[in-house]
Amino acid sequence: MSLSDIGAAALRRIDPETAHGLALRLLKTLPPAARSIDDPVLQTRLAGLNLGNPVGLAAGLDKNGEALRGLAGLGFGFVECGSVTPLAQPGNPRPRLFRLSEDQAIINRMGFNNAGLEAFAERLMARPSNAVVGANLGANKDTQDKAADYVTGLKRLKGMADYVTVNVSSPNTPGLRALQGRAALDDLLGRLAEARGDDPTPVFLKIAPDLTPDEIALIVEASVDHRIDALIVSNTTLDRPADLRAPDRSEAGGLSGLPLQERARLALAAAAAASAGRLALVAVGGIDTGAEAYARIRAGACAVQLYSALIYGGPGLVGRIKRDLADHLRADGFASVTEAVGTSR
Repeated sequence: MSLSDIGAAALRRIDPETAHGLALRLLKTLPPAARSIDDPVLQTRLAGLNLGNPVGLAAGLDKNGEALRGLAGLGFGFVECGSVTPLAQPGNPRPRLFRLSEDQAIINRMGFNNAGLEAFAERLMARPSNAVVGANLGANKDTQDKAADYVTGLKRLKGMADYVTVNVSSPNTPGLRALQGRAALDDLLGRLAEARGDDPTPVFLKIAPDLTPDEIALIVEASVDHRIDALIVSNTTLDRPADLRAPDRSEAGGLSGLPLQERARLALAAAAAASAGRLALVAVGGIDTGAEAYARIRAGACAVQLYSALIYGGPGLVGRIKRDLADHLRADGFASVTEAVGTSR
């Protein structure tokens, strides 16, 4: 076990949100790391972006873009920061983050707590040049026209990130998930397309796992119609599997981690079937091994993202997943991740 993994184990013994803050402070103090050279078999392309490896950090850990240099040094192929809203907001009252250790899961109802778009943009201006960085956009809780908040974020961050994610799937902002309906989505994505103009920066859409295959198919069609470059499948779930054991299993909020695995797999399968190669896909939810990352890639994902698994596996998990994934690719005769995408469909 590495020193970083020992530190992660120590952080799991204290209040989750306090531990989160301490982890960010530690990451901010790490010196800039040289860009690691990944195994060539791990190379992939995601919506026109060249990635040294397909293992990314999901949004939520670094909401304000404070620790991008430290995070980039952990071996991720790409790092997504946010969610950021136009105006700073405190989020929901504490406690709002719960560790379900017995289930290898997390429940959060953070509520898009962040320091606002201007502070976020300032930090992105100084982001590491040797990392692929994405910016995840949210909407303020009290905004009546939530689509306008996404347009504001897209315009303000123009040219500052390698890609931008439109997060319409957090369960912790009232009314946000309603934007996944076709009429509301057409309005949102149409306004984003107009604001985007000829800017080549890829725009991703992050969707909920609590959707039927038909609903996912509608989102795919809207995304294709409005030039969305990729879907991130998926966010946290409101579902509570009957076999959860941890004392905090009934807390309100979005559930992530291992119990989300099967639901996220099904959502990815629906998105892959509906998109039929027209839309890049990023798989998230319950990915904690190289074997699981490989399964999602073969199911149609160009890349994967982690967050909750890091809480239990420590930062060394990134390297372990990459090594295991490389072994799986070679065992099946693939020369790169790109070759393996969608081969089990």
